[in-house]
Amino acid sequence: MNSIKMLRGASVIVLLAGITAVGGCGKKHPVVNAGPFPESGQVSGWTKTSETRTFAAADLWQYVDGDAEKYMKAGVQSTSTADYKFRDKVEAVVDIHTMSNADGPKAIFDSEPAMDAATPQVGDAARQFKQSLLFRKGRYLVRIVAYQDSPELEQGLVDFGHAIEKRLGN
Repeated sequence: MNSIKMLRGASVIVLLAGITAVGGCGKKHPVVNAGPFPESGQVSGWTKTSETRTFAAADLWQYVDGDAEKYMKAGVQSTSTADYKFRDKVEAVVDIHTMSNADGPKAIFDSEPAMDAATPQVGDAARQFKQSLLFRKGRYLVRIVAYQDSPELEQGLVDFGHAIEKRLGN
């Protein structure tokens, strides 16, 4: 008799564990952020057109020809990049440099020209030109460069920058 009660109790526990694992009676669970690069459709008008590529600090010269030393001195740990298209007509590339601390992105950001740049409220500091947005947030330096121009591109760059900024966390 006791073994039957124990078997029933164990069956209930297994059944409840199965329901919880499958989804907890229809509850929606938040999607875990897979990284700082938005997927296609997550930001209005932006479509991801390539896989994300990542370069370790020692291999950065393969991607950032000529400037790798500047990033190495700033404490780069890795650089990730992905290609996008804005409104199906403007090609763009997004580079996210991960540094060892917030001093690295600040040093690179401060070393680059600011003449005629707008300063949108993205990240800790940002500079926007007609076809590009550069911003830093914590230990990250993000550069978005478009290869063509479009009337709505400037706002599109800011919107895309905000989406990346949120995905970088604090």
